[in-house]
Amino acid sequence: KRLGIKSYNWWNEALHGVARAGIATVFPQAIALAATFDTELVYRIGDVVSTEGRAKYNESQRVGDYNIYKGLTFWSPNINIFRDPRWGRGHETYGEDPFLTSKMGVSYIKGLQGNDTRHLKAAACIKHFIAHSGPEGIRHGFNATVSKKDFYETYLPAFAACIKEANVEAVMGAYNRVNGEICCASQKLIYELLRNKLGFDGHFVSDCGAIHDIFSAHRAAADLSEAAAMAVKAGCDLNCGSVYTNLLLAIEKGIIDEKAIDECVERLITTRIKLGILGNDTTVFDKIPYHVNDCKEHAELSLLAAKKCITLLKNDGLLPLNK
Repeated sequence: KRLGIKSYNWWNEALHGVARAGIATVFPQAIALAATFDTELVYRIGDVVSTEGRAKYNESQRVGDYNIYKGLTFWSPNINIFRDPRWGRGHETYGEDPFLTSKMGVSYIKGLQGNDTRHLKAAACIKHFIAHSGPEGIRHGFNATVSKKDFYETYLPAFAACIKEANVEAVMGAYNRVNGEICCASQKLIYELLRNKLGFDGHFVSDCGAIHDIFSAHRAAADLSEAAAMAVKAGCDLNCGSVYTNLLLAIEKGIIDEKAIDECVERLITTRIKLGILGNDTTVFDKIPYHVNDCKEHAELSLLAAKKCITLLKNDGLLPLNK
């Protein structure tokens, strides 16, 4: 209150339309959009989604609603490479091709984040870093064993493209380990690879429950305060969950320095400044009215996308199946 900083909930979703926040234009799922091979269409969809996101945000701010799904930090797109059908979220991705995934991800992010010279229209987040597409039942604790060639040629290209070509504002860490490295608690992955090698300068957020997994699933921390300290020191700025409430205890125990927390806070505040939602800042998006949600023009774009998604497959003898 002393600084006039309003409450803010970071969790919002927009994989194929603004989710979980009332009426919105629903576009085809990401796996279908990938089948269009149309990057311009995906850009236009991202632009519409962020327009509706701003409309919802403006209305929520007007009535003092700062709850979940009311912000401008969208945890989208999902640019994981879909290889294992036992994973439950393959439909959220652009498929199995690193090149196509890169192109679609970059276009969607550019649409979401906009091209205003002063402010981001919305903040996109690429997820889940990295090699996160294993069996659903063990996703919280499995170790993805990936060859160096496969890591750099299959799993990393889309993340690299979205950072270098679209300047994506956020990255979400995965639940799993990669070759033994815990994705949300690895300085090797977050600082050395993501920030230093790829040049990522936005904020890093954990998948929901992933910091708790450091203790409960990976068994790498003695308790939750140590898990929180490990994640912050590795560069995970934001915790989807409640484990970071243990950071005060971690300071009292001497296992983390307050400076490490300050660095995380600085990156998060920077995102809010880029969005123009801190203090008395104003943006060109502030007057977008609520009634643009699910409007006729947006519905027509959704219909066009649905038509372009349709894919005809040839039966080369597979069907009918032999009982």
